Amino acid sequence: MSENKKKENFFQDVYEVVKLIPKGRVTSYGAIASYLGAKGSARMVGWALIASHPLTKIPAHRVVNRVGLLTGSQHFDAPNAMQERLEQDGVKVENNQVVDFEKLFWDPAKELM
Repeated sequence: MSENKKKENFFQDVYEVVKLIPKGRVTSYGAIASYLGAKGSARMVGWALIASHPLTKIPAHRVVNRVGLLTGSQHFDAPNAMQERLEQDGVKVENNQVVDFEKLFWDPAKELM
């Protein structure tokens, strides 16, 4: 299998997991990578989500870093778009960080068993 085909498949796998994140919950790049058997590939999950922006059905705004920071916000169409979408989902954000991150954290390894 070519490297591009592997990357496309990984990106598609990321999208399928992200589509399952419930409204009002968030997960991390690393949690998705671990769930997909690619522990240590959090950055690749981030790249997949950057590539997903033209795909309107991927709720990329629900994926944050391991401590709840909105590190992907600069890749959205407007500076506050990620925060605004999270707040529309009912997730409170202060100082670019999800409030009650531990409570709202959705772990695909546990939730998708």
